Amino acid sequence: MSPQRSNRSNLVEGTLRCLERLPAGRITARAIAEESGANLASIAYHFGSKDNLVTEAVIEGLDRWLAEVAEGLGDVGALGSAERFRRSAEAIETSRRRHTGLARNFVAALAKAQHDARIRDTLAAGFRNARPNVAALLGLGSDPEGQDAAGVVLAQFYGLLFQVLLDPALAIDGDRMQRAQRRLLGVLFDRRG
Repeated sequence: MSPQRSNRSNLVEGTLRCLERLPAGRITARAIAEESGANLASIAYHFGSKDNLVTEAVIEGLDRWLAEVAEGLGDVGALGSAERFRRSAEAIETSRRRHTGLARNFVAALAKAQHDARIRDTLAAGFRNARPNVAALLGLGSDPEGQDAAGVVLAQFYGLLFQVLLDPALAIDGDRMQRAQRRLLGVLFDRRG
């Protein structure tokens, strides 16, 4: 028999389902309570506010998305670094459509973070936790330079994600991503790509 999930985890799971199917403006505390089967008051009890719950669910959703990408790549350790990056970009683009609601609500959480320290701290902790996972997935190393490189990869991922939310035609698949990165490196290091 599996252990019963806590009310807190039910709220997170319900919120994740809301994030995927509802626009940010329609994710209400009542909608989350109904989706999770939890009492409305339990949101304030466990998270302080609906916005804090949504932020925690966004971070959980982004972590799961990264795990999904990693799982889809299988054992990339045997691949060369360029192929690892190409396949990662391809896996992200393939899974992106399933996570559009999550991405839209992530943007909303970022906007709220400028005025709410708890949301800002939760999002910052999510980025701090994601960097070592991205560094490990892409073989960037666990030293400070590897962590910085993972931060740059995350910046690239989120920057492209924001562009695609505005216009899906701006998506860049694995092969195009590899050619674009090669061009960038050539310019940065004054070589022809």
